[in-house]
Amino acid sequence: MRACLYLGILLSIPMAAQEESAPVIIDGRELLRVHGPVGQFKATDRAPEIKHRIITLAEKGYTGKIEIREIASEKAAVLYAGPATIMAVTDLDAQAEGASRRDLAERYAAIIQDAIKGYDAVHTWRRFFLSFAKTVLVWAVFCLTVWGCAKAISLLRRRVEEWLSRRQTARGSPGFHLLFWERMWLVLLTAVKFSVGVSLVGVSWLLLSYTLGLYPQTYGISNTLLDSLRATFGSAAIAVVEYLPNGGFVIVVCILTHYLLRLLKFAASAIENGDLVFPGMHPEMAKPTYQLVRVAVLLFALVVVFPYLPGGKSEAFKGVTIFVGVLISFGSSSAVGNILAGIVLTYMRPFHVGDRVKIADTTGDIMERTLLVTRVRTIKNVEVVIPNSAILGSQILNYSAMARTSGLILHTTVTIGYDAPWRKVHELLINAALATDGVLKEPRPFVLETSLNDFHISYELNAFTDRPNDMIDIYSHLHEAIQDSFNRGGVEIMSPSFYALRDGNTVTIPAEHRPPGYQSPSFRVKS
Repeated sequence: MRACLYLGILLSIPMAAQEESAPVIIDGRELLRVHGPVGQFKATDRAPEIKHRIITLAEKGYTGKIEIREIASEKAAVLYAGPATIMAVTDLDAQAEGASRRDLAERYAAIIQDAIKGYDAVHTWRRFFLSFAKTVLVWAVFCLTVWGCAKAISLLRRRVEEWLSRRQTARGSPGFHLLFWERMWLVLLTAVKFSVGVSLVGVSWLLLSYTLGLYPQTYGISNTLLDSLRATFGSAAIAVVEYLPNGGFVIVVCILTHYLLRLLKFAASAIENGDLVFPGMHPEMAKPTYQLVRVAVLLFALVVVFPYLPGGKSEAFKGVTIFVGVLISFGSSSAVGNILAGIVLTYMRPFHVGDRVKIADTTGDIMERTLLVTRVRTIKNVEVVIPNSAILGSQILNYSAMARTSGLILHTTVTIGYDAPWRKVHELLINAALATDGVLKEPRPFVLETSLNDFHISYELNAFTDRPNDMIDIYSHLHEAIQDSFNRGGVEIMSPSFYALRDGNTVTIPAEHRPPGYQSPSFRVKS
């Protein structure tokens, strides 16, 4: 029992010494370390005092030898510089350092002797100016290197862009091959910039540590920077190595997903621009299809890597994901409905951007179409935002669909009395249509007699146009042309009730189109 207790006491001595140790640091360098107290002075008190005595001796230019004197009563070896005491080496110091007291005292004496000699050599103006010159030189070289890298990257980019421009000019159109090289060049340029940037940051960090290490006053900061850099990247490296079995799989999946999305985006752009033809895929369907496939790919990748994420298997992480999923489910029902309606409208292709349409009570041009809403600019220059679900449940009139091929038919109705010959009315209406800007000469305008009423005939003029976005202006000009044509032809356009009191009224045709010498008839009464 006593042997075990004695052994425990012996083992506890080094531990106590380790806990009560303190370094003696001069100019950022640790010269030696003291362990445990000497009398009433703790290790943390001894270290600064020893440092002060060494610096004092160095500044006074001490060139003598460090002597060692054993003090048996105190069980210590004392280091002297002439009459001045520097420090005491105790048995506790020797046990902590794993050496005998005499050997440790001799080693500390040699270290202090070298420190005194080196201190004077380092703290000189010549050394300061030399260090300053080195600082200016290394940072000038670094700045020149940064400037050279920037110029080299700029020159490389300009040369490659000129080469691609010449190839495109020679081919006349971009083409799939040239588009592929453009995308690959952008990827390569990004990789080069990233590599150069990381390298320059690392070099700047090392240069900063090197610069601080040139001066005795900042040598400790230099070591701290290096230790911080080593600790930071070392810890990160250890964490990465420990996570490699799972993290490697996550990284591979992320890389494959990234480049797959890049490839899909490139293909969608090529289809949208007409450089790549895919059966059944119209250019306007390329971008929405890419968005849908992109979401599907991201969701699939998330499902695959979810179990391998840090904390992915923890109950807290699972609870948070379930809570977020419930919130999205309850809060996005209308949004999901609009998205589904947008997807259906994408593949129904009821209209394109720029088409003149009528959706419910809104008539205007399509400005933008997304998965959630469609924006329409009315003929009064008002922007109307319509949810896609409302569009899917409404009637859609597209005035531009047939205008791109056979032309849109604009129609208007006039009522003419039975006294006017119908063939002449047809001729006047057709001549008015042909004289209107925006009406096509072919197919030729035509007239339909839609009804024979009690006092008049309804004539419907039908004219073709390929400018559906200007249909309001064309209608206005067409009505103006009809009035001019009928006035020149001597045919009145008037209300049928006017016939009840016809006699005594001036004809409604403008004066410049009336016959020479025209006089309004007098009111006649017959018995």
